[in-house]
Amino acid sequence: MAGATVEPYRKITFDKDGDGAAGQREALADLASRGATDLVVFAHGWNNSPSVAARLFEAFFAPFPGVLRPGARVVYAGVVWPSVMFTDEPVPDFEAVAAAHPGKEAAVERLGVLLRAQPEDEAAFTEFGELLRELTGTGAAARHLSTAPDGSDVPDFLLGDPVAVCAMFADALEEAAGPGGVPAPREGAFGGGFGRYWKGAREALRQATYYTMKRRAGTVGERGLGPLIGGLARSSPGLRIHLVGHSMGARLVAFALRGLPAGADNVKSVTLLQGAFSHYAFAASLPHEPGRGGALRDLQRRVDGPVIACYSRHDTALRVIYPLASRLARDAASLLGGDKRWWAVGHDGIQAVRGTVALTLASALDGSLPESGCVSVDAAQVVGEHSDICHPELARLVALGARIGR
Repeated sequence: MAGATVEPYRKITFDKDGDGAAGQREALADLASRGATDLVVFAHGWNNSPSVAARLFEAFFAPFPGVLRPGARVVYAGVVWPSVMFTDEPVPDFEAVAAAHPGKEAAVERLGVLLRAQPEDEAAFTEFGELLRELTGTGAAARHLSTAPDGSDVPDFLLGDPVAVCAMFADALEEAAGPGGVPAPREGAFGGGFGRYWKGAREALRQATYYTMKRRAGTVGERGLGPLIGGLARSSPGLRIHLVGHSMGARLVAFALRGLPAGADNVKSVTLLQGAFSHYAFAASLPHEPGRGGALRDLQRRVDGPVIACYSRHDTALRVIYPLASRLARDAASLLGGDKRWWAVGHDGIQAVRGTVALTLASALDGSLPESGCVSVDAAQVVGEHSDICHPELARLVALGARIGR
């Protein structure tokens, strides 16, 4: 079975609305009835290929038999959900973009035409902006999406002036390139120099797809994985659940806590690997907006064990691209600097939650990992770029957090 470097292993699948394949809970409950005591569930991140997800599961789970304490009876599951590869290529993968937005193929095709032709015409940018709003189901007058699982605001880049938006992204990407990436004066563009702004337009399309995936990950977690876990709490009350997610998959497993039915207490640990969602998600009060809490306010209390967030300074996707996608302020100055409002949990760990423990990976593995509460673990000693998560040290961290490790 794909993903089966460990046994017993099961695949859990959900569609974009969080509906799962028939019989999944029953299959997991059957394994519990045969003596399994712990279930480790791992959700992949930006990935629209089930076969690639299966290879990730194989690599990630491979070290587990060597890090478990003797006698541990563990079941493994990989969550496959309809996500999309998030790349930093110069031209977006239009097949992936189309797959992420079913029923919007005509809009994707026209966006591709504009990005390839790069017309020196302000009207082309206006059309581009309208197509992005069509793609994401937003409208020029809308400021909120009632269907968004976290109730988040529609990003300004989908609602603002398309020329200004594309200029913003072009400037930010050039600044992110480092010394020598000096933005050209904006006022020159309105004299016919629109060409360089199409680079920003390409990024805007990727961010629109990112926005779709962000909403979808929350939906699948809250409406799919959370209720499935709740069902296991009823049918297999002795089965201890441990949730692990990478990137957008970290958002998925975190939002599963919102979908747990009342009384479900079977989630015993959560491990977020390079999580692509706000580092303030669990905060009761946002530092920059004290009257408002994070999207997952206090939900760490639904976990009968630790909520561990691994982060790495080497992850440029979360250091640069995530703030580009997440910020709602209109001033470009906050894109890359010290504005922490838009930082990801995979960039600097869990923030603004009282009692959060900060550890290095080495100290976490040497016995300092607490048995409950929020924990931020600096994993830079093993984690390089965003997808560099298949390490024995991280497998051991999951096992220790789950209290099934050596």
